[in-house]
Amino acid sequence: MSDSRPTHLPNRRPRGIYLDYQATTPTDPRVVEVMLPWFTEQFGNPHSDAHAYGWDAEEAVERARGQVAASLNADAREIVFTSGATESNNLAIKGAARFRRSHEGRNRVVTLETEHKCVLESTRALAREGFETEILPVRPDGLVDLDRLGAALDERTALVSVMAVNNEIGVIQPLPAIAERVHAAGAWLHVDAAQAVGKVPLDVVTAGIDLLSLSGHKLYGPKGVGALYVRRRPRVRLEPLFDGGGQERGLRSGTLPTPLCVGLGEACSLASAEREAEASRLEGLRQAFLAAIEAKLGPIAANGSLEARIPGNLNLCFPGAPADKIMAAARGLAVSTGSACSSAAVEPSYVLRALGLSDADAACSLRIGFGRMTTAEEVGRAADLLAAAVVAVRAAAAAAE
Repeated sequence: MSDSRPTHLPNRRPRGIYLDYQATTPTDPRVVEVMLPWFTEQFGNPHSDAHAYGWDAEEAVERARGQVAASLNADAREIVFTSGATESNNLAIKGAARFRRSHEGRNRVVTLETEHKCVLESTRALAREGFETEILPVRPDGLVDLDRLGAALDERTALVSVMAVNNEIGVIQPLPAIAERVHAAGAWLHVDAAQAVGKVPLDVVTAGIDLLSLSGHKLYGPKGVGALYVRRRPRVRLEPLFDGGGQERGLRSGTLPTPLCVGLGEACSLASAEREAEASRLEGLRQAFLAAIEAKLGPIAANGSLEARIPGNLNLCFPGAPADKIMAAARGLAVSTGSACSSAAVEPSYVLRALGLSDADAACSLRIGFGRMTTAEEVGRAADLLAAAVVAVRAAAAAAE
């Protein structure tokens, strides 16, 4: 039998060690197991109310809705299923701002310059609609300047959007303190929690959160599904982004993907049940990795607060060694930069520049993410690979001078 592959398929590359858990996570096998029947055996439309196929699917979706809600200490009726955090963020920011301007005359939206692109672009889209917007700087450690935030709020403010955990540097924002200032101005607080759910304690009631976005593939669930928490009391109201059959209380029309909703619910339940033990394990792996690589390279600067940070994240700067060259040299190690491609040019991370890093230092920084499937043995090998790559890149640069 020939072992040739169809020419239209890409060659499979060696898998290596995966340390890019902030980009995405593998779907937990336990999640896959509960999803599978809903693709084939129980394939009904959850909005079909005339027969058992639809009833079973609806029951599964509502069970999943309850699981997502429980992970946030929310009511199941406050959970709206979406395609992921990008859609949830768009719906929360645009929907809340448009509703409040139309009904209350509030015409101002505030966010931080280290937010995810979909939050920043949603805010800029509102500016083009005539909203007054302000994108605030952060402190050098990546955390919000609470006094600066307070000064930006007034009776015109409709919404403030702040990420719970930054996707590049992993810092954890002080949500209760932020909510106190936001609510004092009569504004609503939206939180992008895609990187936070299952990693840090999240209670929408005690934290004072009005709207919260999450995504399945960031917490070992499937890609293509997420949710938006919309507070019921006091009521938060949104204008929907698009029209249709009125599903999800009219906020998000369209047929719900039962298998994906079931997977998201299971992923939230598992993450909640295992969060504390997993956080402790990841903290140990992170400390071991940092100690191993510093033993080879000397002290390394971490970007963002190391204290207010999720345990599975590091963002490290290696001066004199551009990140793209490190990754090319560290074959078999999957890490990432905070860079984004624009017009075929790699630009330094806007998040790192917001912390005050020079373009050169930002370009020499790597994001390293540990996760549920990371082993201690992998951490040791990864530290060796990365340190050797940095040494090689620096040596090549010195030889070229």
